[in-house]
Amino acid sequence: MKVTVVQQNIIQNDIKANLRQMEKLVAAAEKSDIYLFPEMCSTGFTLTPAGLAEEANGLTSQRMLEWAKKYDAAFAGSVMTVDGDGRFYNRMYFACPDGRLYFYDKSNLFIYSGESKVFTPGGGAVVWEFRGARIRPAICYDIRFPVFLYNRNDYDILLISGAFPTSRMLAWDTLVRARAIENLCYVVASNRVGADDFGKYCGHSVIINPYGEKVGACRSGCQGTATVELDWELMTNLRNRSLF
Repeated sequence: MKVTVVQQNIIQNDIKANLRQMEKLVAAAEKSDIYLFPEMCSTGFTLTPAGLAEEANGLTSQRMLEWAKKYDAAFAGSVMTVDGDGRFYNRMYFACPDGRLYFYDKSNLFIYSGESKVFTPGGGAVVWEFRGARIRPAICYDIRFPVFLYNRNDYDILLISGAFPTSRMLAWDTLVRARAIENLCYVVASNRVGADDFGKYCGHSVIINPYGEKVGACRSGCQGTATVELDWELMTNLRNRSLF
């Protein structure tokens, strides 16, 4: 299985422009089984979602489904979403080529930014299966909670959509590596570049193997992609020698 992280300079509050940019990045990337975008990939992070958040069958999720069919791959990324009762969610979609659309709502909201005052937390962990892999989704601040992401031998890949600013890159680099080592899994982590009202972003989008080794990475500070073919034998052998 091949996985791709997409490192994106998100245009604030412009869904259509971001979708055009996202597809250009995918079209230029190596063919893959899974493509992962950053947090709130179609709008940028905001605490004023009214009038901008999309419904579950909104433009971004439907475009992801179109790409999934076109490229015969799964597409994942966090999207600002509103439900029928007017509640807002920071939601990761996982669009499959056969038309299935899974989702996960961010469970650990970033209190310090005020996210928890605007968005509704999700109901907890979910695991998706795709092409023989068990996939656990997480969004940004989730990665600071190791117990929440604890692997009970129920997932193989941890997908992380992030919006970690440059000022917290040490934390990002450390946490994504720690989550791979302690959970004996592959971590696929996409972080944005550019700037918004919350700060500047330099990316550091990576793919980490279960030993904590960086096996793929995007160039710091600019848009791009990185694709890696996962080594299942490496992971299986490590797990057989460990607690799993």
